[in-house]
Amino acid sequence: MANSGKSKLKLLHLLMMLQEETDAEHGLSMTAILERLAEAGINAERKSIYDDISTLREFGIEIRTYQRNPVEYAIERRDFSLDELMLMADAIQSCRAITDRQAKQLIGKIKALSPEREREKLNRRIHVVGRVKSANKSVLKAVDILHEALRLRRKVEFSYSRLGPDGKRHVTREGRNHVVTPVGITYDDGFYYLTAWDDGHESMPEYRLDRMVSLKVLEEPAAKNERIANHAYDTGDTAVFGRFTGNEGTAVLVAAPEKLEIITDRFGPAIKTIVADGDEARVSVRLCVSEQFFGWVAGTGKAVRIAEPPSLVRKYEDFLRDLLDG
Repeated sequence: MANSGKSKLKLLHLLMMLQEETDAEHGLSMTAILERLAEAGINAERKSIYDDISTLREFGIEIRTYQRNPVEYAIERRDFSLDELMLMADAIQSCRAITDRQAKQLIGKIKALSPEREREKLNRRIHVVGRVKSANKSVLKAVDILHEALRLRRKVEFSYSRLGPDGKRHVTREGRNHVVTPVGITYDDGFYYLTAWDDGHESMPEYRLDRMVSLKVLEEPAAKNERIANHAYDTGDTAVFGRFTGNEGTAVLVAAPEKLEIITDRFGPAIKTIVADGDEARVSVRLCVSEQFFGWVAGTGKAVRIAEPPSLVRKYEDFLRDLLDG
């Protein structure tokens, strides 16, 4: 039995060292394999290693033999390339909805998917402003609960909290006992949002998941109606500011050519046309008109102004007057 146990451990150690230490450019020679097994307290002969490599190949592990001097063995194909692992690491590091500790744990698991010599490259350094500080504020559990409700086609119940003058979150009276049908989950600007159908108000409000309290799936079946069935998410060709929406329309924004990127960076795919005319660049943008849009224009100082349509210019002027009168 002891020899059988050692044989199984030998096979596992062999697989682990090939996964962690080898790739297309770097292999392990038979001598190196035997030395590493000896360090782990396992004495083996060359013939048994050849048999183990053959067993792993039969199992589906693609172990290549490289006719180098000396001959080397390596696992060449990986489920993920280094570039793909870097992309995943960056996405995790950039997510504001998880804690710093959770991000580090996930990065550690991603590192295990790469050869040991490449793991240092996955130590990404991205500072994220506004990342949640503690696990009880993380929304990952809420996301799981909502997906479970969507899978089971059931309603959910929760309370909704708001930030108080003391800097802490409190459940207000009107924030208690929301019972809604989940329609979908959106991730936007670092936050998760639930789009839901509210039977009582016959409306489709949005809720930020990090503000939900005591979220649970009910036995009550989800509501069914035409608005839920035909709900479509924003395709990105109309600019909104955060989750603030308004009447859709087209605006012409004007900026000096050297300031054009202020507009293009903000509106991206919502831009329809750009026309350069002397000292000005005129940009036609499809957007949802809101006070937040007007606030963005005002925040650019004199770098960006609204040129058309005249009705939108008047609304912007009224917005500025209200601010001054307030």
